[in-house]
Amino acid sequence: MALHLDLNLLEQARRVLEERGSHGVEGTALIVGGARPRLVVPEQKATGGRPGHTVEVTRAGRMQLVLALGPGETYAARIHSHPDEAFHSRADDANPALTFEGALSIVVPYYGLGLRHGLDACAVFLLRDRRWVNLPPGERAAHLTADGPDEGSDEGSDEGIADA
Repeated sequence: MALHLDLNLLEQARRVLEERGSHGVEGTALIVGGARPRLVVPEQKATGGRPGHTVEVTRAGRMQLVLALGPGETYAARIHSHPDEAFHSRADDANPALTFEGALSIVVPYYGLGLRHGLDACAVFLLRDRRWVNLPPGERAAHLTADGPDEGSDEGSDEGIADA
């Protein structure tokens, strides 16, 4: 079953990633799957050789991720930014945030700015046979879809976003 993302959720993710990018650092968040996916933004800090080279979820952030899940909920996807092109780095491949078959990793280029052009401007990867496989735009619909807000949703609100 495909993960269906409302455009409001993608807008929330874009704002979070761009805010971090305005400070020259990458950002990351996880998406809870299910009938009403939501974004969870854990506490994080930039690490690595140059500012923003990698992002690490702090110990407090890991606890936030645990506490944000309700009974029977799981994280279906990770969304994170890169300073330039969208690709899956070695650090992304080794990231332990999602390890189950069918998990998704969405990489947003240009510190989140790429999401202004929708998911087609991003790289999307699927965890298959313990390897992250790139899903070209034409092959994504079976795993990931996005469209306008759900009926009755409060367009532009921050409802459904958990932030540190």
